[in-house]
Amino acid sequence: MEKRRQFLQKIAGLTAGIMVPLQNVSFGNEKPRDQWGELLPLRKLGKAGVQVTMLGVGGYHIGWTTERDAQAVIEAALEGGVRFFDSAESYGPHTSEIRYGKYLTPKYRKDVFLMTKSTAKDAKTMQEHLDASLERMKTDYLDLWQVHSVADPDDVDKRIGNGVFDVVMKAKEEGKVRHVGFTGHRNPKAHLRVLERTADNPFFETIQLPINVVDANHDHFINSVLPKALERNLGVLAMKTMADGRFFGKKIRLEDTQWKTDKPIVPDRLSIKEALYFVWSLPVSVLITGAENETFMKEKIKLAKTFGGFSEEQRNRLISKVADLAKEGKVEYYKKIG
Repeated sequence: MEKRRQFLQKIAGLTAGIMVPLQNVSFGNEKPRDQWGELLPLRKLGKAGVQVTMLGVGGYHIGWTTERDAQAVIEAALEGGVRFFDSAESYGPHTSEIRYGKYLTPKYRKDVFLMTKSTAKDAKTMQEHLDASLERMKTDYLDLWQVHSVADPDDVDKRIGNGVFDVVMKAKEEGKVRHVGFTGHRNPKAHLRVLERTADNPFFETIQLPINVVDANHDHFINSVLPKALERNLGVLAMKTMADGRFFGKKIRLEDTQWKTDKPIVPDRLSIKEALYFVWSLPVSVLITGAENETFMKEKIKLAKTFGGFSEEQRNRLISKVADLAKEGKVEYYKKIG
């Protein structure tokens, strides 16, 4: 545990390097803005060479919540300064992308960073997914396209053998996508396999993975994958920052519109604020959050605006608080380590 904490301290020390400093104007701070208003703080997206807001909208929730709530979340995010929008061909399926095509891209396309993903296992399907995603979202290019949900080393090898990665590289060459990456939440060995297989041609620019305080108790994603990603200068996209809602003591879905919990804190131990601050204190480019209504979105936006850092002592205290929850599958049910 002590070695793990020392490692986390070293990794956390890199966070400042990806944060974009405010410009000093007449001895005051000039916050980033666009034509729609003030932006949330920006962070560097690794070797992609662009800047993104530290908070992003999770497309999965945009896909399954009500139409009205999805529109409200998108509008609340834009008003609050969020400019990073996540989606995937499989969310809904297709619903998330369709709703972005209705409520986001027609008016805001040039001012947002738009990302989607594909779980395709072969080149033909991968290309079909890209073409359909562009049509649904009413855009002729993506800011980021990712190979989605790599499961294990064998899955990675099969996708490479079936030409999936070739389609990704071609799409970037043709200008249909500006940046490319990959995602997964089951097994860190899958991420490591991608990095191994692309070592001679490191074309991926981003990596999406689970990052939360429970994971820090394992030698899983934070401890095994994150260092390799930083060595490759990948933009790190943090997901499942509250273990897909399993940090809550009780989670019930009501009428397909919202989650209800007995208490709005990680099982009587950590606040949502602490859970998110823990993640933002690490060198992640953007924390992708699921919000099925505008209240939840505004809550996360407020936390992003007030984030000012998180000490080593605070991180270690939180890690210890949830150490007993780190048992395989008890909280992070989506992991299949083996």
